[in-house]
Amino acid sequence: MRTRLLGLTAVVVLAVLGATGAAAQSAVPAVDAQTCVAHRGTVEYDSASGLWICVNPDGPYDGESIN
Repeated sequence: MRTRLLGLTAVVVLAVLGATGAAAQSAVPAVDAQTCVAHRGTVEYDSASGLWICVNPDGPYDGESIN
């Protein structure tokens, strides 16, 4: 009985985390590659996060993920 309760609790927790993670990801503003380059930025792969980002030190989209 304890194993079933623990399993059910784990499933519920993972479902909640998955839903909030997807909502948080969709709330993050992302820029497309064309906009990044148009503002004199470059699109580079960030191996630490596994995302493509806009690198534009003096621009408005510096460090934002590419959509």
